[in-house]
Formats: sequence, structure tokens, C-alpha cells
Amino acid sequence: MQGFNTFSVMPQAEFLRLVLPLFKKEGKKYKKTRAIFAREAKENEFVRTITRDGLETTNTAKIGDYIVKNQTKAGEEYIVSKETFRKKYEFCRDMGNGLCEYQPIGVMVGLEMTEAICQQLHLKLPTYFMAPWGNRMILKDRDFLLAPLNYSKVYRIARHEFFETYNRLH
Repeated sequence: MQGFNTFSVMPQAEFLRLVLPLFKKEGKKYKKTRAIFAREAKENEFVRTITRDGLETTNTAKIGDYIVKNQTKAGEEYIVSKETFRKKYEFCRDMGNGLCEYQPIGVMVGLEMTEAICQQLHLKLPTYFMAPWGNRMILKDRDFLLAPLNYSKVYRIARHEFFETYNRLH
């Protein structure tokens, strides 16, 4: 298998096939516990997701999408489709000006991308892979990859933000 690096972007389907066996073998269940703020996106609204360690990814909103803002030190924003948003968040309260607070619901499978795991996968970090929404997403040392319980997609959560927002289930 080719080693991917900062100059190449592995397609989402290929990246998912690569990490799926390790997700099933070593993945742990996590729950997002920190509430988020969200509002309806404007069509074609462009969002740069910036975490504590820099630019993670970009995305452009479609009609019906939501802009989510995590309650972390970085306050990173990202776009979530209406369908996914309704599955992942439950309304808490209206904050005014179209902004509402929501509590996360559901469980995800997570995998910490340690040096040993990256060696098994022939990944040289940092690397990029195609996010489920079709734009590149960076992956750095000791970040977490998350997937829904059906393993239909995979995306990155930066290490600092992961520990600010997720708890492991036992």
C-alpha cells in the first residue's frame, strides 16, 4: 500500500476501508458530552474549521444545513446536514438571534491515531484524507478518528478538542 503524506489526499471510501479493521478491533465507544450552539446555515455559506492546532477542514453549506459551534477553547465551527443534525443533537434552549443550544445524543466509535497504529496503516503524519463532505481533512499525531456505530464514514477530531468534548463509555 502506498504511504500517504501531506501532499496526497486519500479518498473517504479508501481511508474508511483502511481504518475499518482497526476500528472494529481497537475502537472504543465515546459520547460527546458538551453542549453545542447551532444555527441554520445560509446557502453557500463557507466555513473554515479551525481547532487549537490550526485549520482542520473547510465546507460549504447547502440549504437546510446547520452551522455548529463547539463550546471549546477554540470555539471551532463546522457544518452538519439537517438529517445528521437531527440524529445527533437535541434542543435545549433558544439563545436568541437564531442561535440555539443543543445537547449531543448518540454514541460514536473512536480510535486514537498513535504512532503504532499509523505504522500499521502505513500512514505518515500529518496526512490528509477526504472528509465525508468532500473536502480534505488533516490528521495529526494522536488525533482521534470517529465513526458512527455503523462505520459509514470517518472524520477527525483534533486531540485537544476531543478531550474537551468527548467521554469514553465503559
